Amino acid sequence: MSDTIQKYKEYVMTGFMKSVVPIVIDKASGATVTDINGREYLDCFAGISVVNAGHCNPRVIAAAKAQMDKLVHCSSYIYHVQPVADLAEKLAHIAPRGLTKTFFGNSGAEAIEGAMKLARLYTGKHEFIALHASFHGRSWGALSVTGNMGRKKRGGPYAAGVTFAPAPYAYRSQWPNDPEECGRQCARAIEDVIRFTTADDVAAFIAEPVMGEGGIIVPPPTYFKEVKKVLDRHGILFIADEVQSGFCRTGKMFAIEHYGVEPDILVTAKGIADGFPLSAFTTRPEIAAAYKPGDHLSTFGGNPVSCAAALANIEFMEVEDLPARATEIGKYAIAKLCELQKDNSLIGEVRGLGLMIGVELVKDEKLTPATAEAEAIRDGLLRQGVLVGVGGVYGNVIRFQPPLIITRPQIDRAIAAFAAALQDVSQPAQV
Repeated sequence: MSDTIQKYKEYVMTGFMKSVVPIVIDKASGATVTDINGREYLDCFAGISVVNAGHCNPRVIAAAKAQMDKLVHCSSYIYHVQPVADLAEKLAHIAPRGLTKTFFGNSGAEAIEGAMKLARLYTGKHEFIALHASFHGRSWGALSVTGNMGRKKRGGPYAAGVTFAPAPYAYRSQWPNDPEECGRQCARAIEDVIRFTTADDVAAFIAEPVMGEGGIIVPPPTYFKEVKKVLDRHGILFIADEVQSGFCRTGKMFAIEHYGVEPDILVTAKGIADGFPLSAFTTRPEIAAAYKPGDHLSTFGGNPVSCAAALANIEFMEVEDLPARATEIGKYAIAKLCELQKDNSLIGEVRGLGLMIGVELVKDEKLTPATAEAEAIRDGLLRQGVLVGVGGVYGNVIRFQPPLIITRPQIDRAIAAFAAALQDVSQPAQV
């Protein structure tokens, strides 16, 4: 056992994980990570959908290093700092229309909490509506609007005034062959949720445009337009949680762009700075004005190094047209996975947008979740030198979310490894 793994066992809190992958990562570049023994792994999870521009992107690293030589920290909410102002300006230009004021934090959960507080202050209302199968972070408020028992066990009771609506999860709905009808029915259900399970005091509806931890659930194209009609009738804000789906991951700068609606508050993190800790929520000026002196602060929020990295990261995405690349490579990967599905009954559904792809595994026609099989496949891929994620409410979805600079040959390698692991897991059941 390596010295690092032993130190983890003795000194690092890891009890919240079933297990930590038994490799020690030493360095990384592009879509490849290398362990301390020199073995290379193809990273098809991008550090949980973070390094969209690739590990140690040279342009991002150069910008961060240059900033480190000038200033690392001075608290950007007490003093004016150029990278913070420049990044806020950039976000105003690339965010959905009208969202021009940004608050910077350090993590997705922190940004979700800040957005929720702001929604309450602006509307004067106190309740929230979230979705079944959703995930918004590990802090108390973020877990309060998370619709997944598996993420919330032993931490409650959570915040009052939160209610949940059905997610547009067509594969496990009454309309598996008609996603649009599923979307319509789920959108309409929000009206009933307001009428029957709230005190008509709802500040905001919060949703991921593509649900990550829920199993890469992609709402039908008209879902959010129908939802927005309901929200507008009741004066409810829409918080779009783009922590995982943002920054070109789905083939658009932000996933909500696929749906033709503008949120009132946009929450971002993960892919914003290609691995440097940073988060943000961006909104309209009149909503931002609801914050008064003393209402909010973050000591490390808007760290100059992270902001400089984020600026270089976004510039790289634009110059290299990563949205188009994610779309092209994503379609290629999904097509290959769908071909694989034809001969593998364990694959229940392949779904995704861009390079945010989920493969749901089921044991039978009743859609019994193949949870153990998903874990076994992840282990099999690890042995072959490919890193993937496992998620979904039932822990039965293989998640392919690689750096967006991944190549077709690398995709071919990953899917070949997946096919081999799938075969190994499927064989015992066929005997």
